[in-house]
Amino acid sequence: MKLGLELGYSGAKLALPMDKILLAEKLGFDSLWTAEAYGSDAMTPLAYIAALTKNIRLGTGIAQLAARTPANLAMSAQTLDALAGEGRMIVGLGVSGPQIVEGWYGQPWGKPADRIRDYVAIMKKIWRREGPVTHDGPEIQLPYHGPGSSGLGKPLKSILHGNPNIPVMLGTSTKGNIRLTGEIADGWITMHIIPETLPAKIEPLKQGIAKRNDGKTLKDFEIVTSLRAIITNDVKGAMAEGRAFIALYVGGMGAQGQNYHKDAMIESGFAAEAERIQELYLAGRKQEAEAAVPDEYLDQRALYGTPERIKQRFAAWRDSEFTTLRLTDVTEEAMELMAKIASA
Repeated sequence: MKLGLELGYSGAKLALPMDKILLAEKLGFDSLWTAEAYGSDAMTPLAYIAALTKNIRLGTGIAQLAARTPANLAMSAQTLDALAGEGRMIVGLGVSGPQIVEGWYGQPWGKPADRIRDYVAIMKKIWRREGPVTHDGPEIQLPYHGPGSSGLGKPLKSILHGNPNIPVMLGTSTKGNIRLTGEIADGWITMHIIPETLPAKIEPLKQGIAKRNDGKTLKDFEIVTSLRAIITNDVKGAMAEGRAFIALYVGGMGAQGQNYHKDAMIESGFAAEAERIQELYLAGRKQEAEAAVPDEYLDQRALYGTPERIKQRFAAWRDSEFTTLRLTDVTEEAMELMAKIASA
């Protein structure tokens, strides 16, 4: 079981926890992960971190697809990989939601699955440098030949001879997109999935992998998830911050009729609670929404308790098909504990 450190995106001020990042590398963590929403970006912090570290892998978790053209993300990734030391870059990619795609980036929601397929194909073509890049997909074309085109677009080949094998991991949640992940990506970044629900979710991933012609199997696939580890003698009290996070995502993220986080809670068997949390949150009753988050749901998705309780509950994650646990909102004490029990 590999460990990662999840940094997330900034709040009102951007401050990288370099002490934790350097500790993660010292403890043998495999990777660290940035993120972006509509403030700080995911790539720039990795460049800064790359200059101050030596071995830990550097992942975007996730870079939003609408934020950049596929050529731009491919260029950024191979540039960072070259500067950091070949083999350290991981491109974690996702579509985000229509509120951000259309509201922040000013792009049409379109057909996300088609756009993901086009996007990944173009990046891999750029990195492989097998010839000038052309792509005629349903959502993205290179050279561009749609409305407003000059007709002068020319297929080009990357000047930089970069790493042709930068891994692409997709953050997907619907059955069709999980299947697509298995077909075209090198790893899967999950959210809201726990050891008990992973087997059912992994079936479409296997179906996608079966379509490949490169010999890759499930054993070659990275399956990444996020997990909190909180050392405490007061499990219920420690759940307060988790309640706020769940209430925000289940209640306030996405549209009322299209919220992936709420859907995940419903799939976990908490349908009535999910509906109530969203109802309260959208009514502006945030504290009541937080109070409505069940203890059981929170306890399933984090490791709360004494070191011994954390060790016992970690066993289910260690024995699952997850390959990497990204620790989020974690203290240095908890990082050291998790490094110890993960390597045992």
